[in-house]
Amino acid sequence: MNNFNIVMFRVIIAWIMVFSYSNLSHAQTINLKTRYSSISIDGKGFITSIKDVNTKKEYNPKGFSSALMSLSNHKGYIHPIKSFYSPKRNQILLSFSNGAVATIKAEQKNEYFRFQLLSLTKKEQVDNIIWGPYKTNISKTIGDVLGVVRDDDFAIGMLGLNDNTTGGPPTDGDMSFMYYFIHSPDPVKFPLPPNLKEGQTFTIGGDGISDVAFYSHPEEYYRMNYGNGAVLEPTFGSSISMHSRDRKKEQMIRFPVLPDNMDGKANSARYQLVLPTDAGFIGSAMALYACPDSLGLKTIEKIVLAEGLPHPEIDGKWIKDPKAYRPDIAWSGVHDSLVNYAQRLGLKSVQDEGMGEYYPNRQNRWGGKKVNFKSAPAMTIPEYGALMKEKGIRWGLHTLCEFLQPDNNSDVAPVPNDSLSIMQRTVITKQLSPQDTVITVADRAYFNEFGGWEGNHTNVLKIGKELIEYNGITETKPYTFLNVKRGFHGTTRGSFGLGTTIVKLQPNCYHGFAPDMNLQEVYADFYGKWLVDGGMDYIDFDGLESCIYQGHGQYSFKRFFGKLFESYKRNGGKYLRVMGSAVGEGSWHYMSVCNVGGGDHMFSPVNNKWGIEGKDMRYVFESSYLPATFGIINLDSEWTMYDAENLQAKSIGWDATYMLGLSERAVENCSEKNAIFKAYRTWENLRSEIDFSKTLKEKLKDLNYKFHLEQTGKKAFILYPVRENRFRNEPYTSEGKLYQLKNEFESQPLEFAIRIHTPKGEQANGVKITLQNGKQFLIDRKFSDGEFIIFKGNSLYVADRFRKKREEILNERNLMLPNGQSDIAVAALHEGSEKIKIDLVVNSIGKGEKI
Repeated sequence: MNNFNIVMFRVIIAWIMVFSYSNLSHAQTINLKTRYSSISIDGKGFITSIKDVNTKKEYNPKGFSSALMSLSNHKGYIHPIKSFYSPKRNQILLSFSNGAVATIKAEQKNEYFRFQLLSLTKKEQVDNIIWGPYKTNISKTIGDVLGVVRDDDFAIGMLGLNDNTTGGPPTDGDMSFMYYFIHSPDPVKFPLPPNLKEGQTFTIGGDGISDVAFYSHPEEYYRMNYGNGAVLEPTFGSSISMHSRDRKKEQMIRFPVLPDNMDGKANSARYQLVLPTDAGFIGSAMALYACPDSLGLKTIEKIVLAEGLPHPEIDGKWIKDPKAYRPDIAWSGVHDSLVNYAQRLGLKSVQDEGMGEYYPNRQNRWGGKKVNFKSAPAMTIPEYGALMKEKGIRWGLHTLCEFLQPDNNSDVAPVPNDSLSIMQRTVITKQLSPQDTVITVADRAYFNEFGGWEGNHTNVLKIGKELIEYNGITETKPYTFLNVKRGFHGTTRGSFGLGTTIVKLQPNCYHGFAPDMNLQEVYADFYGKWLVDGGMDYIDFDGLESCIYQGHGQYSFKRFFGKLFESYKRNGGKYLRVMGSAVGEGSWHYMSVCNVGGGDHMFSPVNNKWGIEGKDMRYVFESSYLPATFGIINLDSEWTMYDAENLQAKSIGWDATYMLGLSERAVENCSEKNAIFKAYRTWENLRSEIDFSKTLKEKLKDLNYKFHLEQTGKKAFILYPVRENRFRNEPYTSEGKLYQLKNEFESQPLEFAIRIHTPKGEQANGVKITLQNGKQFLIDRKFSDGEFIIFKGNSLYVADRFRKKREEILNERNLMLPNGQSDIAVAALHEGSEKIKIDLVVNSIGKGEKI
């Protein structure tokens, strides 16, 4: 049968299927319904209505419609032109402008609509099928990671029901990268200035290298984009989409797709040859849900359970349930006190920063790493893992995911694996002996581009079992690699005949390499057994972008994590707590936390203030039903009990997770260590015993207050508001400065702390403190940088930089902070200095209330 007859046969069969359907709805509106919503699909296969069935509110933008499913190839999108519906079979037939016919199973579940592609004619002419983009008139919250849009009342989103149905439309590399877009969450509260408009896009900050510099706009209407599952559409609202690619086809992509104009900077796009893998779009399935936003996460969980999607649980709770949110420890230094601290704080998960970064090596899986102590012999990882399990603490290492480094990986050197990820491929045009350094090839194939898309100038070729470094290629024939170094990374120079394949390897950002899709599964399996054998049920995947290097986007993440969890369970593991350097649609189901960033860039518990990075990540995560994060917040030796409690209170208020950075040195230097441990544990008890109301969370979110918590019974707690009068970087002059204090609470004993900041090698020469009642304290001594003057519990004393008492000045009773306005003056006792600055904090605490 010739090609023409084959094509005609397929078309005839498709139309026989169409006309054999019983009870077909010809060119009529298809109406589908769940308990929360209804959708209407017209005779052309376009969604024309998305309604809340209770309020009858329409969420399809007026005058717009959305293709239920489209096709795409190198020429662009192919939209449906006709639809037929069989209610008995729950099937929709879509006819497309290129003559293709798709059979889609359409099911009306209780909470969601389920669509699955059963068959497609002319599929060899199609690269992708696209579910959507579905247009909505919702724009308040854009959940670009998961593919959901939300307002105060309603949420509309999608979930892929198989690995090769991934978030967003098809793009090169099937990923979306960071950029700022302008979108005010509340136009009244955060009006846009005249020079900005909704939907306008801007580059991220910095040079594309420094993580901190990415986050450069503090204004609430600068929103960070992290995915493309949902997109702001200023004309009408928003759109959501998913797609499924025919991954059995080889692709040449230019990656990444960066709408932030970073070409020419470190993160410039590069061309990459994407090798095929065994995944097609037939069988692609997705769930479309439209429900009250308050039920959004619960609806997703019902879909997850009904469809058999990953549902990791911790202590009987789904990891996405806010009731399961808990802080972890990021441990540094020797391990003598780790167990003691964790138990006193009530924390059960530890990321071990003290062990350094772990790079995987299948032939040396522990890498010679030991768990070190001051007071005991070092332990192996499996020995310490067993101890931590015995103590009920989840423990694991900071890994660099799939970063395969040449000095520490048997799949790179001395004999490189044939399944390393590549960027380009060609063949040599002359025989190559071990001594030759002139290598000519059939084409340039973008070999002129340096490194990978992270711009690290790692240019490495692989031919047979040999690695070769080069830098550039000639522009004219014979195409010849420049600056060649044979036998790179200790590999053996080989002999290769005319026509032998030579490839350029995909580098990671640390000058190593990455596995392809096949070797990636080997490493996922390796990690699963490695974790169980090491007694670990926590892992941090830094370098999670190593699942992007293969060019298969979110599908690659799903393959890696699916194999990891299967291996972990098969080898005897139970709950695996996964932390990572980023989260996407492909890892959303698997990751327990994403505590990226840290310090004041995220959130300052001392100053009670969000950093720019914290603001940006909060929006990204919260929009996609993920916990906001404070990143790693290191316990500072100068913290007060109120600072530590504020970290806990704000994390509960904001539904945020974080890692508490601890080391023995920092903790033991802290003068309020015992008070902090007791108070912190009280907050952990509160998490375990109380379901937090929306009212309580709103109270705890208030950045004007810190809070103190006391426990009076198993489920009985009293919450006290704490207000600070905080003045920073104030002048140290002989004239001094009068500070206006406000106490909204009842009159109470006075407490204050003054901190001195001096340049290196200089000291402050005395301090004079004058209270409102005329009482003066003259402290005639020299102060070094960081030292404190503290009045607390009727005692005025000098403390070191960690608040530890060094010298008591006097004991004075009955000094009160009155209700309302008062003042305090601070001056240099002798000569002042413009180089010296002081900080002043005066606390007040309000009446407790039971919660």
